Amino acid sequence: MNKPANSGEILFVKSVKDGIPNRDPLRDSDARRIFGEDDGRISLSDVSIKRDVRDYVLDRYPDGGSDKSNFVFVRKERTDGNKLLGREKLATTLLERAGRDKDDDVQTALMASAFDTRIFGAVFSVKKASFNQCGPVQFGWAHSLHPVETKYVQGTVVMPSKDIEVKEGGESEGATQGTIWTSYTLPFAVFVMPAIINASIAKATLMTSADRDLLLEGLWKGTLHRQARGRGMQQPLFLLDVQYKDDFYRIGYLEELVSILPERNVWLGSKPPASLSDVTLNVENLAKVLAEHKSQIATCRLWASSQLKIQGKLPDFVLQESWS
Repeated sequence: MNKPANSGEILFVKSVKDGIPNRDPLRDSDARRIFGEDDGRISLSDVSIKRDVRDYVLDRYPDGGSDKSNFVFVRKERTDGNKLLGREKLATTLLERAGRDKDDDVQTALMASAFDTRIFGAVFSVKKASFNQCGPVQFGWAHSLHPVETKYVQGTVVMPSKDIEVKEGGESEGATQGTIWTSYTLPFAVFVMPAIINASIAKATLMTSADRDLLLEGLWKGTLHRQARGRGMQQPLFLLDVQYKDDFYRIGYLEELVSILPERNVWLGSKPPASLSDVTLNVENLAKVLAEHKSQIATCRLWASSQLKIQGKLPDFVLQESWS
């Protein structure tokens, strides 16, 4: 039987080229800037990160896995008549596939059957059942580790927007030009995202250590798996999972302990770095703090891309693992 998930913290670093992972509809689909133009950094919402994880789990376990526990509740699904399912029908369909549609306690049945409800919680309100369960895993916003200048670009689609009718004499009717498109993009950016895991809430949602492993895998492989032209080419770079001995202990703000080199003044210059080979992740402060709190840490696991240059040596108790 899997053990309940311990309290802990996650630190995730990823890069993106030639795209914007999370657009702001209030800024004409430009990048999100919650720090303001003068600061220069851009941000990704926790919702976008959760979507990457959910989509990966949904595609990897479309049938819920061998024990029917890894379904995804928050998803898009349509009927054969192309009708988009609502919250109640999504839950009913999921529980039928999991073999729990006869359970009296809908909340417990959903937690046992749907990976994302155990991890992120759920808001559920229908006639027969209603609950609001906070999730044990809470992501912070992901912020770029440097100022970013986005570019407004334009292009055309070759395909005509309407059919073209050729008349006698060579004349034609209809739209003969392709559609014009416009978009914001960025050449390159590196983002850091924190997350916390609360063991007390994990017990309430039935989150286990195996769920934690799948979450971490979903962060890494879900970033690779996610594909959409406007989101750019994304790459996971650095993933740290810290588990504490005391469920009520936390170091906190691990994201503030990492930085990239070259520093801000170079990025604001006329020739900012444009690829992963131009930057180095500085983990010296992170290594120092982890060493200071070593007695409070149960386990500490690290995944790092071989393409990433790192300055600073993490303590020996940080274990390196890889997914098959």
